[in-house]
Amino acid sequence: MNPWQERNEGVIKEFRANGGKVGGWASLILLTTKGAKTGQERIIPLMYVPDGDRILAVASKGGNPKHPEWYLNILAHPEVTVEVGNEKFTTTAKILTGEERARAYKRAAEVFPPYAEYQQKTSREIPVIALDRPAR
Repeated sequence: MNPWQERNEGVIKEFRANGGKVGGWASLILLTTKGAKTGQERIIPLMYVPDGDRILAVASKGGNPKHPEWYLNILAHPEVTVEVGNEKFTTTAKILTGEERARAYKRAAEVFPPYAEYQQKTSREIPVIALDRPAR
């Protein structure tokens, strides 16, 4: 297990043990995807970016020139599970484009200002993914 996976394992355990709270972190979600190549379940902690009744996931990878692996998983398998606080739901991830993506990225940068810096660090357009809660 690499150092990122080890760190994430600890974050995931603390998140689940404390109703979504992780000491020293801003609000997070857990996103469960299916591996694009392996088909194995992958869980990744991400910043919690609420946007009305949906949640936005930002595939920033800190401004890295390559997309994060979880984003590639979504492209291959858009059915995901989201955990936020004590809530857990399954949804189909939707990649946002055009004006909707621009508005969503602006919203994400309001919630987590480093996102604005991350876009400046890379030539790729950082994807924004909408995670809609199921109708209640």
